[in-house]
Amino acid sequence: MIIFEEIIARRTGIGVIRVKNTIELLEAGATIPFISRYRKEHTGSLDEVQITGIRDELNKLKELEKRREYILKTIGEQGNLTGELKTQIESCLDPVVLEDLYLPYKPKKKTRATVARDKGLEPLAQILMKQQKKDLQQAASRFLSGEVETVEDALRGARDIVAEWVNENQRARKTVRHHFDREAVIRSRMVKGKEEEGSKFMDYFDFSEPLKKCPGHRILAMRRGEAEGFLRLTVEPDPEKVIRDLEAQFVRGEGDAGRQVAEAVRDAYKRLMQPSIENEFKSFYKEKADREAIGVFAANLRQLLLAPPLGQKRVLAIDPGYRTGCKLVCLDEQGNLLHNETIYPHPPQSDRAGATRKVSSLVQQYKTQAIAIGNGTASRETERFIRLLRFPHDLEVYMVNESGASIYSASKIAREEFPDYDVTVRGAVSIGRRLMDPLAELVKIDPKSIGVGQYQHDVDQHSLKESLDQVVESCVNLVGVNVNTASKHLLTYVSGLGPVLAQHVVETRQQAGGFTSREQLREVPRMGDRAFEQCAGFLRIEGGVHPLDNSAVHPESYHIVKKMAADLGVELDELVGNQELVSGIALEKYVEGEVGLPTLQDIRSELEKPGRDPREQVEVFEFDQGVFSIEDLKPGMELPGIVTNITRFGAFVDVGVKQDGLVHISQLADRFVKDPNDVVKIHQHVRVRVLEVDIRRNRIQLTMKGTGKSEK
Repeated sequence: MIIFEEIIARRTGIGVIRVKNTIELLEAGATIPFISRYRKEHTGSLDEVQITGIRDELNKLKELEKRREYILKTIGEQGNLTGELKTQIESCLDPVVLEDLYLPYKPKKKTRATVARDKGLEPLAQILMKQQKKDLQQAASRFLSGEVETVEDALRGARDIVAEWVNENQRARKTVRHHFDREAVIRSRMVKGKEEEGSKFMDYFDFSEPLKKCPGHRILAMRRGEAEGFLRLTVEPDPEKVIRDLEAQFVRGEGDAGRQVAEAVRDAYKRLMQPSIENEFKSFYKEKADREAIGVFAANLRQLLLAPPLGQKRVLAIDPGYRTGCKLVCLDEQGNLLHNETIYPHPPQSDRAGATRKVSSLVQQYKTQAIAIGNGTASRETERFIRLLRFPHDLEVYMVNESGASIYSASKIAREEFPDYDVTVRGAVSIGRRLMDPLAELVKIDPKSIGVGQYQHDVDQHSLKESLDQVVESCVNLVGVNVNTASKHLLTYVSGLGPVLAQHVVETRQQAGGFTSREQLREVPRMGDRAFEQCAGFLRIEGGVHPLDNSAVHPESYHIVKKMAADLGVELDELVGNQELVSGIALEKYVEGEVGLPTLQDIRSELEKPGRDPREQVEVFEFDQGVFSIEDLKPGMELPGIVTNITRFGAFVDVGVKQDGLVHISQLADRFVKDPNDVVKIHQHVRVRVLEVDIRRNRIQLTMKGTGKSEK
């Protein structure tokens, strides 16, 4: 009997009991953020990555179990399930080996071997395999019939059957895989006549590299070229070496029968095994490249979602443009739209005077505290225009990455929020809200459209969505959500809610005029005990009746905090936020039942700084005022920049010229860098030096070596 937790423990290096407890929580419907935050005693304080690993391994084993049951049923119905084969299948944990065990019994469509069997040639194939008959011509002549006219026809059919046996032989397939694993080379060739049309893939027009050494991003690039019809890819070791090893397994002697078997072995490899195992290895390395690319995207997305928020301030947001003008919106502290306007400070209208009067008036009228400028078309010119203005009070100017804002502005979500406004107004609102709270705004946009991925359109889309949704869920629950101000889309990602309950929360909030306590959440339609348990600790209520409702302390632990306060001789609200009192709590006194020190330490941290936002503070950034286009760049120039994307091969940096430059991984530091994330992060302010500018190809090569790197 296969015990899942024991297998997962071996694969992950996590203790069996911790794995077993985690599986029980997952099977009971607990979310990963909830388990990680509120069930540390059960899991031994496993983090979200470890819990996700357990869940993924569990899902793989369940899928394998389903496949195993199907195979046993199919072979059993054929009457071919021996005791030995059943034991092999039931104990198999490798999907590849499982399929090899099934291959001889797998229902086949019409093949050359099945045709030969129908002609009665299987006994002749058995004679060939034994390689004992000296007079093959005579042996083959006994199998002539109306369907088998010549001796050569008989031998050809027998070879087809032998080739199928070789292909289905476990040891033979293991031999071929061994060669593929150790020696396979991936080759890419240009499709004739596509040189000009497929010039973006010119690096791969005549390319080869050992498959094991080929990085994931290169594999995805070549596969994209193949999918678009510009490249042909092959993956194979030296075929003659493979065939020699196969012949050593099947060919005995140099007689006629041995030569027939050798010919069948060659045919088995070329026609059956090589294409099958090539596809197997292509799929394996594609999946590996997908995991790597999805991992890069997930890490970038996490950094982007946890970008520093400006917070609740009045913002004037600008979506820049030339001919259509710059769309302005004024937002209040909660991000509500107060006013929208269009100015035309740039050509062709060039109404700088009118634009100046309008911006100055709006800043004063709506008591603007910060200005957000989208980093798209005309952004640098708009930034320069704004920075030259004089305002009656101090305010900061921020450049905001607007990737995906146009996707949001045309979405159903945006139409629901702003049914009476066009896409330009919605886009400007999104820019302003991104500055105030990046997480709350970005959850409304398909993560693939945010612009921080690596080949995101080439990877498995189901796996990508699953991974990115999990990142969003993790970030939302890490930060916590104000239940009285959060949008339905933000609430959707709260542990235990989902779209339906999130909608019910919003409707109940509107009807009640807001929640005053977490306990009121139980009044939300379809909010059962399990859903309440999963979501309550992540939902915050500012100014509520209970002092802990605006903290990450779960309601199930309120009684512990009340006891702490009573033991200190103070009221509960006197304890919350009082670091001096909290530091004097002897946590060991409150260990009880399933509540141990890990939970108590979390409670103490939360009591010291209730509702603390884990994100950093936003910082003002300013591009070099002498650089506005790629033509302004010259090798040797040192510039400030913002990291916009991180890949396995380096980081992309915005230096204010509408085209991000690449800092190759070898140029990130004066030391060897294995992972760019060890050196930079999304939105980091850095200093870079220009190495090379290719205006024709719109490419900028940068370095961070010897530049002081961070602007922080």
